[in-house]
Amino acid sequence: MTITLKKTEEKSCEELVRELDEKEIQSVPIKLQFAGVEDKDVYNITAPFSDEGEEIIAGRVESRDSEHSEVYFFVKKNDKWKPKEDLPTFTLQDPFITFINNDLILGGVEISPHLDNPGALTWRTVFYRGKSINELKPFFTGPNGMKDLRLVELLSGEVGILTRPQGDKGGQGKIGFNKVKKLEDLTIEVIDDTPLLEGQFVQGEWGGANEAHILSNGLVGVLGHIACFDNDGNRHYYPMIFVLNPITGEYSDIELIAKRAHFLPGETKRPDLKDVVFSGGLIRKSDGTANLYAGISDAEAHKLIINDPFLQFEE
Repeated sequence: MTITLKKTEEKSCEELVRELDEKEIQSVPIKLQFAGVEDKDVYNITAPFSDEGEEIIAGRVESRDSEHSEVYFFVKKNDKWKPKEDLPTFTLQDPFITFINNDLILGGVEISPHLDNPGALTWRTVFYRGKSINELKPFFTGPNGMKDLRLVELLSGEVGILTRPQGDKGGQGKIGFNKVKKLEDLTIEVIDDTPLLEGQFVQGEWGGANEAHILSNGLVGVLGHIACFDNDGNRHYYPMIFVLNPITGEYSDIELIAKRAHFLPGETKRPDLKDVVFSGGLIRKSDGTANLYAGISDAEAHKLIINDPFLQFEE
């Protein structure tokens, strides 16, 4: 299990977009349709996963003028995704799922009023665990102020941890990697002590992991996002990938896999969020393509069929 590091310096969003534009991107865009959620938006979805024999998508559901959301679980009926009536909802943002030791792990962002800054919010990542959605129970809460905390079961049986501290350690948001022998060893101290993957983001830009895939050779394929502000204060979020070696700690350069223009036109929550693509999940397929599921402009959920971005690291 080896990675040849390019030894390049970190690249800005602008540079990465320029590299993406130089490639021939084969993609098929599809907008997901939702019903049964009144007049609310569904975005920042997971990729479909199986729960008790049914294909499920978890999605962030909220009003256009609010940041207070719930996570619903949807099943597809007549080309539209509808809430499954017998499943619970969770007061969370940005759901994600993985499977560890045959357990379903659901995570999301929990927001609450900021204790020292009236009118502001703080957040943390919370995790639930169970054999099915109906059996999910809370089992771990991450550090205050940390989004994009992700877990993955490694080939060794250990649990890989992808973190995203901000502030003194992570600035506007950098990715770290650590591992523990089992879920029960996960602690705030382990997360706080996780070393950063240096050289991924230029000053003033940030990113995070959204989903981790174990490749056929044991490498960890990370689906994530990289983001920046422009001079007018507009946000720009791009879906990206890189891979890391969980044994040596080596990792590859960030590569963009799409941008907003590759998806269909649609609504936006606010004008400054028009160019936001938030990676939700990736389904790798046997024909060499992959389905990228993403939140678009904090208002919609789309799918993009692309070439499998992780194949190059398995060949």
